[in-house]
Amino acid sequence: MADEVLSQNEIDSLLSALSTGEMNAEELKNEEKEKKVRVYDFKRALRFSKDQIRSLARIHENFSRLLTTYFSAQLRTYVNIEVASVDQLPYEEFIRSIPTMTILNIFSVPPLEGRILMESNPNIAYAMLDRVLGGRGSSVNKVDNLTEIETTIMSHLFERSLENYQEAWGSIVDIDPILEEFEVNPQFLQMVSPNETVVVVSLNTTIGETSGMINICIPHVVLEPIIPKLSVHYWMQTQQPKERNEEEVNALSKTIRGAEVDVRAMLGEADMSIEQFLGLKQDDVIRLDQPIDQPMRMKVDDEEKFYIQPGKMKNHLAVQIIEELREEALDDE
Repeated sequence: MADEVLSQNEIDSLLSALSTGEMNAEELKNEEKEKKVRVYDFKRALRFSKDQIRSLARIHENFSRLLTTYFSAQLRTYVNIEVASVDQLPYEEFIRSIPTMTILNIFSVPPLEGRILMESNPNIAYAMLDRVLGGRGSSVNKVDNLTEIETTIMSHLFERSLENYQEAWGSIVDIDPILEEFEVNPQFLQMVSPNETVVVVSLNTTIGETSGMINICIPHVVLEPIIPKLSVHYWMQTQQPKERNEEEVNALSKTIRGAEVDVRAMLGEADMSIEQFLGLKQDDVIRLDQPIDQPMRMKVDDEEKFYIQPGKMKNHLAVQIIEELREEALDDE
């Protein structure tokens, strides 16, 4: 804990009180000794620094944004998810704080050890289910008698959302989240010992007109191998190597090269009225705007890009690109 810094006025007042006898120096020393003694609960061990908690908050703020986009696309309704709090507390205390019947998704995150728990308030879970089944997103809490179909739909919906969790952690560690269990009663769930310290990230969630909480419980054993990476020094020192940037550029270029585009060789165009069009007969000639002594143009996705000339290649009609059509040429026209 940082020492309190006194202002100049406070220092002057303190010296004045000591000189006049209003305050005893011995009493100040005794108060200072008493302040150094703090009560520490070993059952509620704080194993993460404030710096590390802030890093976890940043990661899950990114996750909440990704999750908002994912559920908005899946449910086709208004969705808002944001981080409400990030706390560390004993696992037993967390289990007691959640409803006796709720939606529990337990997933592993290899290569990290241990498992992570995602608890969703039944109101939120049933609003999602109602939207997936074509409803308005109303919530009916009947989590104690979920049907097999409802269980399957819910578990698949949350399982696909884990791709966003993988992306959110990408700057720290590459994980592969795998949904292992779907449970409704927390009393049947024992991931770690009751006194084990866990980080609980609470996400304030709104689905349509229904609101509730999604809690993510991360045991200390999961984060232990990567705790050094959660410090501000790591975030500031971590820079993408030049090789990695080149790999990303190459991968992006490869993907772009594989994209399909609509390419058309323009023989020429002509404008006519509806009356002229309806009056066309066999052997009529339509005059195009393309001079015969000038190169044709090629359009790529409806934009003129190249000068071309027609020809044949292996008994097939073909065109040969002469040069790229510059923007200056288009402006001159």
